[in-house]
Amino acid sequence: MSTADPLARHAVTVQGPADARPLVFAHGFGCDQGMWRHVAPAFADRHRVVTFDFPGAGGSDPAAYDELRHSHLDGYATDLLEVVGALDLQDAVLVGHSVAAMIGALATIAEPERFAGLVMVGPSPRYLDDDGYTGGFGREDIDDLLGAIAGNYVGWSATMAPAIVGNPHRPELGDELTEAFCRMDPEVARRFAQATFLSDNRADLPHVPVPALVLQCREDIIAPLEVGAYVAEQVPDATLVVLDATGHCPQLSAPEETAAAIRAWLDERMAA
Repeated sequence: MSTADPLARHAVTVQGPADARPLVFAHGFGCDQGMWRHVAPAFADRHRVVTFDFPGAGGSDPAAYDELRHSHLDGYATDLLEVVGALDLQDAVLVGHSVAAMIGALATIAEPERFAGLVMVGPSPRYLDDDGYTGGFGREDIDDLLGAIAGNYVGWSATMAPAIVGNPHRPELGDELTEAFCRMDPEVARRFAQATFLSDNRADLPHVPVPALVLQCREDIIAPLEVGAYVAEQVPDATLVVLDATGHCPQLSAPEETAAAIRAWLDERMAA
């Protein structure tokens, strides 16, 4: 049975002054809150910085994972909102990486009174190509990906993590992402991958009620430039910034550039 305390259930960590504007950092598929360790602390002098683990990741309570609830991204948005509610956060800025950018969008739509802004790092509302829409993957690509995860998750992780993180001249980044992937229970990872790569949240984007920063890497095999541009066009109040970084994890490959872009946007849009 899962612990009743959301802060313990999601291994929540809080840094920074209690009376400052909260920044909540949410990790993507196959990762945990440790992926933010080069970025989140840079804001702890001026913000209340919150990191946590989604069910099945990092130090989260294994019993918190529910196959039905977490078969859709809304279930993960509920997790996020439980953390925000337990800390009674107001005017928070959510920083979500990859699928957590969409989870964050759903959370701001569900409880807009809790949030002042949304930072979307490498977001994708739909990974599958569609008529008039470039997601970056064909149906066969997604079927092959999900089949590989189901058949040999550890082998898939070792092969795909270096490609996802990019930067082949820095193999230690691929090794770190591989290790993160391999810490997740393979069955949980398989279901989370289905919820992620078969999702379609395009219709939700126009309903995001807060200002958003879309951070896009100039080369990303998971979320191509076209996807970042689409997100920025569909969210009513969005700013698109293309980082000079490559790969899908700029918080690992280019943490200083990532933090600087977030800080500049916060200073411009969240100063009040």
